[in-house]
Amino acid sequence: MQEQLKIVKAESPWRIAIRRFAKNRLALIGLIILFIMAIICAFGPLFSPYELNQTNIKDKNLAPNAQYWLGTDKLGRDVLLRVMLAGRISLTVGLVATAISVVIGATLGAVAGFYRRFADTIIMRIADIFLALPTLPILITLGAILSDLKIEPSKRIYFLMLIIGILGWVGLARLVRSQILTLREQEFMQATEALGLRDSRKIFRHLLPNTVPIIIVSATLGVAGAILTESALSFLGLGVVPPTPSWGNMINAANNLIDFRKRPWIWIPPGVCILVTVTAINLIGDGLRDALDPKMKSR
Repeated sequence: MQEQLKIVKAESPWRIAIRRFAKNRLALIGLIILFIMAIICAFGPLFSPYELNQTNIKDKNLAPNAQYWLGTDKLGRDVLLRVMLAGRISLTVGLVATAISVVIGATLGAVAGFYRRFADTIIMRIADIFLALPTLPILITLGAILSDLKIEPSKRIYFLMLIIGILGWVGLARLVRSQILTLREQEFMQATEALGLRDSRKIFRHLLPNTVPIIIVSATLGVAGAILTESALSFLGLGVVPPTPSWGNMINAANNLIDFRKRPWIWIPPGVCILVTVTAINLIGDGLRDALDPKMKSR
């Protein structure tokens, strides 16, 4: 009998990564938690019978009950509704700020690693300057400037996302640069030289796609950092300001002893949301790092 040859298709790197990620229980738990949190924040307010700034003084400072599941604040506003709307703001700030830092960091890191010499020196010295800057004091100063300029709360969030994004690109730029320095010496890049491709095509079509795993992991963890930064600034009154809710400025309700001790339902829910969301994102980031690491053996 003639032997039948079996053709075995090579499994793609992304399929291998997905399979590894699916075996990581903690990462899956984090993904499920984050998905549920995002769904609740996105669609939950649509089913609420209350409005964002709807006040009811006679129902102020009520503990959780059948009518108000998470109680009310000092103006009689529904805490549950504000927590969900605040989640929209905090998650949006984290995602957009991270997207800005990824675009800046990946582009500058790729240019520095590809051209080296003068371009590398200039970009890395700028990165050193950003690393030397005390981030939190700068954010506090810029937040105070925004307050002095009396920028509307609805527009202030855009400045906040831009500032956090611009200050957060350095770490990713260094990672991408180091990866590009290795990739540009490999054989496929010699082929692009022989074909006479433009530098922009070499960078954005051949080099940067090979750094996607690093970018994904860095971006995932960057979202958690951006959410914490926004929460800290909003808690200090320098980020998202009332009446626009965010988890940070809702926790600011615990800045007096009476609310802290006697009305925990005002500040505990947003605090728990920050804790759960950031923990879930970190679990996802760790899972992605393990799944996309080529040194990890397939199980």
